[in-house]
Amino acid sequence: MIISERIFKLMEEKGMTQLEFSAKTGIAQSTISDWKRKKTNPSADKIMTICDVLDVSPFEVLQDTIPSKGAGDVDFLIASAGTAGYDVIKKLDKLNKKTKEELKTYVKNLKNKK
Repeated sequence: MIISERIFKLMEEKGMTQLEFSAKTGIAQSTISDWKRKKTNPSADKIMTICDVLDVSPFEVLQDTIPSKGAGDVDFLIASAGTAGYDVIKKLDKLNKKTKEELKTYVKNLKNKK
């Protein structure tokens, strides 16, 4: 299922028309119609607005587009910019592989210490 099909399915589940969806997202109704007619997807910069209006997570919109064969379990966290969790994740991402492994061991040892 492509992203736009998933969006239309979610709209239907919530009883939302294309006109209502357009008004709430600020996306032109003609653009929304094109998604359906031409089987195209919204641009990436619209996904969060769409999720807010449909009151769903990005995963719920994108879930059928994530390859499952050979990909293993898909697991992720969402952290809002400006929060402590976000700051930690950004710093962690900048660490080299060896330091990440050391930190992983340290955290594991902390958990076992309880």
